[in-house]
Amino acid sequence: MSSRVVVSVAVGVVALAGVGVLGLAYAGDQPPALAHSTARYTAPAGERDGALTFTTDVASSSGVKSVKVLAWPAKSSLAKKELTAKEMAGAESAVCEPSAEDTARCTYKVAVSRADAGGSPRGLWHVAVLVTAKDGETTFKSKAADFTV
Repeated sequence: MSSRVVVSVAVGVVALAGVGVLGLAYAGDQPPALAHSTARYTAPAGERDGALTFTTDVASSSGVKSVKVLAWPAKSSLAKKELTAKEMAGAESAVCEPSAEDTARCTYKVAVSRADAGGSPRGLWHVAVLVTAKDGETTFKSKAADFTV
């Protein structure tokens, strides 16, 4: 093999390794990502309470520190002023369980009494989510999922 070919191959290997290292460094700095977010609302019936259940998969290379969840009606003051991540500080937390190396399945479930349902606006609702990773990175989605009351 000629020395030109050997040098070209060596330069190519070094270049590819550098791109791979940069790619891994870049991937590590990504904020948490949400996937497969769903919300299911069941109205109270008879003596049985209803429920709101929200689930999402969160991918984060550093792990998930917290997931805050807030359901809000589409026809409300929040729709006019845009909900912010700062307003999510007092929201309730989802419970997260590891589902893969860098992914957790997070679930938020709350009972809905007949009184709660009676006082709730009818129509479309959204679920806002604030995810905080263990490294401090955050992701906020004001409309991660929808459901109808």
